[in-house]
Amino acid sequence: MLLLLLAALAVAAAWPGCEPSWDPAGGCPRPSASDSAMCVDLRLRTCGDAAYNRTAFPTPLEHRSREAVESSSEYILLSVLHHLLEGQCNPDLRLLGCAVLAPRCEGGLVRRPCRRVCEGLRDACQPAFDAIDMAWPYFLDCGRYFGAEEEGCYDPLEQLRGGLDVEEVLPSGLPPTFIDFTHHSYAQMVRVLKRTAARCSQVARTYSIGRSFEGKELLVIEFSGRPGQHELMEPEVKLIGNIHGNEVAGREMLIYLAQYLCSEYLLGSPRIQRLLNTTRIHLLPSMNPDGYEVAAAEGAGYNGWTSGRQNAQNLDLNRNFPDLTSEFYRLASSRGTRTDHIAIPQHYWWGKVAPETKAIMKWMRTAPFVLSASLHGGDLVVSYPFDFSKHPHEEKMFSPTPDEKMFKLLARAYADVHPMMMDKSENRCGGNFLKRGSIINGADWYSFTGGMSDFNYLHSNCFEITVELGCVKFPPEEALYTLWQHNKEPLLGFVEMVHRGIKGVVMDKFGKPVKNARISVKGIRHDITTAPDGDYWRLLPPGSHIVIAQAPGYSKVIKKVTIPARMKRAGRVDFILQPLGTGPKKFLQGPRRSGPGLRDPPGGAGPHREPEEPGQGPLRRQPGPGGSKPWWWSYFTSLSQHKPRWLLKY
Repeated sequence: MLLLLLAALAVAAAWPGCEPSWDPAGGCPRPSASDSAMCVDLRLRTCGDAAYNRTAFPTPLEHRSREAVESSSEYILLSVLHHLLEGQCNPDLRLLGCAVLAPRCEGGLVRRPCRRVCEGLRDACQPAFDAIDMAWPYFLDCGRYFGAEEEGCYDPLEQLRGGLDVEEVLPSGLPPTFIDFTHHSYAQMVRVLKRTAARCSQVARTYSIGRSFEGKELLVIEFSGRPGQHELMEPEVKLIGNIHGNEVAGREMLIYLAQYLCSEYLLGSPRIQRLLNTTRIHLLPSMNPDGYEVAAAEGAGYNGWTSGRQNAQNLDLNRNFPDLTSEFYRLASSRGTRTDHIAIPQHYWWGKVAPETKAIMKWMRTAPFVLSASLHGGDLVVSYPFDFSKHPHEEKMFSPTPDEKMFKLLARAYADVHPMMMDKSENRCGGNFLKRGSIINGADWYSFTGGMSDFNYLHSNCFEITVELGCVKFPPEEALYTLWQHNKEPLLGFVEMVHRGIKGVVMDKFGKPVKNARISVKGIRHDITTAPDGDYWRLLPPGSHIVIAQAPGYSKVIKKVTIPARMKRAGRVDFILQPLGTGPKKFLQGPRRSGPGLRDPPGGAGPHREPEEPGQGPLRRQPGPGGSKPWWWSYFTSLSQHKPRWLLKY
């Protein structure tokens, strides 16, 4: 399908769309703020979901009929960008382009789209174009084709929020703390999260980490004492639901949890107020909203085991992350190499990477996450890394991380207070895990690569577990309240586990924070690094530990710490690093990542830098075999008189 569309683009390029190179002045005629015109029906399939239904000719690009627009290279490009950019910035870019190719016409006047919307989208989407070595389309020139607020411009993306910003009125007589234990459509989920954030605006906010392949916002609700800001020494936790679209219990549990946290905070619950004032909590109820729509169309009780599991690209998102576990096993066999903060292999980006997966990886770079849980369905057990066996051909093999003891504590923190996981009946859901205490090492259950939990542990500071909430993937509505009662306390207790172990600040002798300093624990071959403010959190089991802080250019500092068994608050352990003298710099070397296909991210492999994806420094996709044109240019070789050279960056 993509080849056909691109071929159509090649044939269409000879039509008279306006390119900067065609105009004697070096540009296209700039439309005025409002031009009188004869409005006609908008009958363009690619623009069928625009926020208006009337347009006018000629267009700002001098197309004088619908046929001319449909045959233009600009229009066909809009229809294939979705695929070229692998779902990124969709449908935003398409609707923005439609606002130029088919301008909005009302009352005999053409209205221009707002410049601020164009500029915001350009900033967000430019890396996606850079990744395929494509120039920003000339007809999306924010200064030429877009207007200012005072000119009466409009937001061409308003349709994306259609119905989502409308306040949903609760039935009369219900208190504001009311939680409706039902399944939530995408629009309903967004309304509930935004309404909850508005009710608790002093401790909550919503934000998007990106879009799904079909353009749905991946909406997060955050709770903290200062929403939107990382506070010194405050650990960050994320909970993710619905990575598989047909496993919906986690999605609903997080929607309910958001409402519960808000209500309990307003009611003055000491526990919840203390939790929100000392922890930054991020809830992503649906990582796969496209898959959910497929599953929800069949309905609870009728959903097949796999219907809606994948995203809209037919990708299993929990198999779509980089396989860093294989690299870990390779590095672990060599002494003197680091096995943490492993770089993403370059070859990974040449495969099919879902926009949802990219969104999670970028999200992980925006905050120093310490703890995470991914909520699934299909069984009743808590699993923890590694999920991939240390012997690749073994389907089931115990494969622990260096932090095996801590991961078991995290898993038990959830399972030990879940009433059904502690049920002694072997005939129940998940009864086959009873002898294990309803927890299991992931690879010892079944081995797979590309999982999100392994990636969290090996690429960042974050420890993530996987929670299977029940044997029914899409439970009936009447079961949701009971599910909430079973999981409320485990969810809260798990979040509170982020305060176990030690925390502190690493600074130099002048009190200046040292970012990306390494915190090592003797006997555990897995380091964590400090955040930009120099603060760190190291999850550790009870006992005595030798802790080492170190950074290039400084002498290392070693301290012995003892964590009591009943201690539920992280111990404060600060480090002051002294600069090295004139002698050789003795600091622990990082891993020798010179093997094939591996590169460190620009500026090092610290956990708070941009992800190593195409368009980001050394991992940018290179031109094709000819060396002069990007890989997609071969589709345009049949162009005749007017080649769309405005797509080229060089």
